[in-house]
Amino acid sequence: QVQLVESGGGSVQAGGSLRLSCTASGSILSMNAVGWYREAAGKRRYLVGGISSDGSTNYDDEVKGRFTISRDNAKNTVYLQMNSLKPEDTAVYYCNADRLETIDGPMYDFWGQGTQVTVSS
Repeated sequence: QVQLVESGGGSVQAGGSLRLSCTASGSILSMNAVGWYREAAGKRRYLVGGISSDGSTNYDDEVKGRFTISRDNAKNTVYLQMNSLKPEDTAVYYCNADRLETIDGPMYDFWGQGTQVTVSS
């Protein structure tokens, strides 16, 4: 069974750091581009940043300079390093793979289950 699993969420004080992981498991051969999204209570889900298959990254202005996305293709894992966290970063964070290559063929638009990040002031 193919899964995307986020981990690393938790509670932290403002100014602190967390590193989230997004790991593809199952009969995975490779991940293509991956995006990190967040959804705060009462707000719509939106793209925080993403990384392409060749490692190029882009970020929303709200997190630029504080968040860093990287990937380890050998582990089928993408990371979101979050520094200088603010209370407004509190949200459920999701990863999305636009394409997963599996032994049974490609799978598209694959979401993880989300992980909660809470930043207290």
